[in-house]
Amino acid sequence: MPDTVLPYVLHLKGGSNFRDLGGYKTADGRTVRRNAVFRSAHLGGLTDEDRSALGKLGVRTIVDLRGVNEAAETPHLIDGLACRIVGAHIEPGVGDKIRGAVADGSANPHIMMQFLTDHYRDYPRRCAPGFRTLFATLSDGEHRPLVFHCTAGKDRTGFASALLLTLLGVPWETVMEDYLRTNDLWTGHIGRYPELDIDTRAAIIEARTPYLEAAFDVVRDDFGTPEDFAEKALGLDAAARERLKRDLLEG
Repeated sequence: MPDTVLPYVLHLKGGSNFRDLGGYKTADGRTVRRNAVFRSAHLGGLTDEDRSALGKLGVRTIVDLRGVNEAAETPHLIDGLACRIVGAHIEPGVGDKIRGAVADGSANPHIMMQFLTDHYRDYPRRCAPGFRTLFATLSDGEHRPLVFHCTAGKDRTGFASALLLTLLGVPWETVMEDYLRTNDLWTGHIGRYPELDIDTRAAIIEARTPYLEAAFDVVRDDFGTPEDFAEKALGLDAAARERLKRDLLEG
């Protein structure tokens, strides 16, 4: 098993799933630098205490992966924080499918899993512009410390986190461990979909191994490797990836 550590988690009163991507070991024995890149669920419910905590972390940039209308429904509450917001909008088309199936009574665990799996397959195929904006922003040291998020910090954020850790050389077992930590840390699902049975609801709200694997299967099938995807779809050539490693790895 790889040498792993649990990520630093910032427990927010008005948010959840906020954690440092630093601290993980790479295959060559280096460590992802702490206090540089964070992942989170949305930041639309922050309290004064939460904002103070973010201020202490020195966050300079927030990259919002939510769709345009989705972001407008829950705007950031960051008054008093010296940081900028970058929109890297990825529209959540799966939400309409889920709501439609719930409304017409066809929702079941199998259909929900299929919706989510297809949604993850779309990330490398159709959502590259949003991820390209994210990686261009986090590659610039002037923007760090940086936090990126979607709504739950689960799907779009989960794929982006997994891609970043993979490009830094973190073993896949550790990447998956980080992805699945959402199931312990995201509380935004509480009270959602009360009309659904427990298994159908779980297929929607949980981070599941087959979902992330589906996205990376497309990366490999359509592009070759995660590095090839980064270069061809995100504009990160070998030199840019090495700069990212120099900036975000230590040891």
